[in-house]
Amino acid sequence: SPAASAGAVASPSGFSPASAAASAADPATPSWWESVSQARSRILALASILPPEVSPGVSALADSDRPARALLRSAAAYDALSGALRAGGGADDPACHWLYDTLLSQDPDLRLAALAFLPLLSSLYLLRLPPALPSSLSGFEAVLLAVYSSEAKSRQGKPVLVHVPDLSVPSLYHTPQSSPSSRSPRRPHPPPIPPPPANVVVGVLSPPLEPQAAVKSTKRAGIIGVAFEAYYAKIAQMPPASKVDACNAVAAWAGQYCRCRFELDEELEVEEGDSLGSMSPLSTDAENGNGKALEEELAKMRVNGDSSGRNCGKEEEVREARVQLPWELLQPVMRVLGHCLLAPLNPMEVRDAAAEAVRVVYARACHDLVPQAILAARSLIELDKSARKAAKEAAVAASGIMVASGTAGSTASSSRPSSKPNTPSKQRKPDMLLVSK
Repeated sequence: SPAASAGAVASPSGFSPASAAASAADPATPSWWESVSQARSRILALASILPPEVSPGVSALADSDRPARALLRSAAAYDALSGALRAGGGADDPACHWLYDTLLSQDPDLRLAALAFLPLLSSLYLLRLPPALPSSLSGFEAVLLAVYSSEAKSRQGKPVLVHVPDLSVPSLYHTPQSSPSSRSPRRPHPPPIPPPPANVVVGVLSPPLEPQAAVKSTKRAGIIGVAFEAYYAKIAQMPPASKVDACNAVAAWAGQYCRCRFELDEELEVEEGDSLGSMSPLSTDAENGNGKALEEELAKMRVNGDSSGRNCGKEEEVREARVQLPWELLQPVMRVLGHCLLAPLNPMEVRDAAAEAVRVVYARACHDLVPQAILAARSLIELDKSARKAAKEAAVAASGIMVASGTAGSTASSSRPSSKPNTPSKQRKPDMLLVSK
């Protein structure tokens, strides 16, 4: 089975989840020279498994002052290793071996460089299930288990909780007063102002993590969700290509490419309102009293649509094989989409990919009737619309100011005389000389 093969993978570099957990428990931090030498050795090892046309450029990264950071920011290295991952994934895949060994490194920048490939690896893994051979995906599973084991060790068996102030009191410096008794006519004196009340736990973002020796089908979504939580913790340092892969992976997992994903956009709402308000076969049949035609139309909607009542065309509903999206996987994924959509320093390609992905997730949540996902996706879509509208208005205002300043400058230049400043603008009258007789 894939789970057994993932746990039984062995290599000279220690390609097993047990060694990943042991290395994650070691808090030792290497010195600067040890980090540089280790990063150079990992870069040279990566260059040895890449194609010859890409290997020299990747090897040159080892000569930089900060090799691990240069590897993280290298677009050529990211594209080359991404191509290797798309062609591999098995137990003997050198790209998975390199990612596994790099994740066990003590250098934070090296671990970031390996963690940047997690969205692509997770996407390839889920889209290839079920595997053709038991060991065809064990390389991907070993990398996911390494990230999971590291995260489980860092949490020390504790859940990730959400703490907010007590919302039942007027403010942080008040406590609810006891209601006056009917027997006592006088109103009791207010109690002294206490210190701010302690925070109250209102939710569990992630439950305590149990040790996992293999990727079982019942634990698969949770393992990938924990891996995305580790990715989200470092997402501000990830390259744009990795964020785009994360958004594309989420869109492929949702797979709901119907027109429902655009129903919150203002342009489509106006078009649908105009087209539906003019003439509708259901409304016409209802007005004419043709109940049989109405029943047939509703039956078509139930056959062609789904339990949510949405009737989307089958030809555009699904582009790729969808996967199950439980909340333990969808919750960290939505946080990743929120960063890609709203972070101010993200390039436009990342925002566009996130905007497309969150709309596909919204359509999938509407069809599957998942209220948490509907609320989260709808909120992100509304925030994206308002951010784009504000950016458009700012651009129009800036262009108007530039046009106005240019017009004022041209007007001033046209009204300015062409002569020198010391030359009078009016023609000088000839001098009158008085001559005595």
